[in-house]
Amino acid sequence: MNGILGLGKYLFAVPFAVFGIMHLMNADAMAGMTPFGGSIIVYITGLALIAAAVSIFIGKYDKLGTALLGLMLLLFALLVHARGLSAATDAGASAASMGSLLKDLSLAGAAWMYAGSLSKDKSVIG
Repeated sequence: MNGILGLGKYLFAVPFAVFGIMHLMNADAMAGMTPFGGSIIVYITGLALIAAAVSIFIGKYDKLGTALLGLMLLLFALLVHARGLSAATDAGASAASMGSLLKDLSLAGAAWMYAGSLSKDKSVIG
């Protein structure tokens, strides 16, 4: 059973690597979603997502990586998805924004739970 549970950290990290790659590949299309309107922010967040995934995979700086990942996801929920929720004019767009907001909130919580109890490298933040 512990072998199956050990897969959890990889199942948690893989989507962030994919999200990061998608940010890098579609930066111009995603730039309109940023509150600051620029593809440079999308590139930075894409690299941050990939860095967090790598830190989880290898277990180096994983506490710092997941703590910062949780913060970034909370900012996404508040600055990007909550803004989209308030700007939505139809029920479909509102539901999509609410889904994205809740997804990022739950992933932020999961990242902070990982940082608090599963992280291996506590060298930067004890």
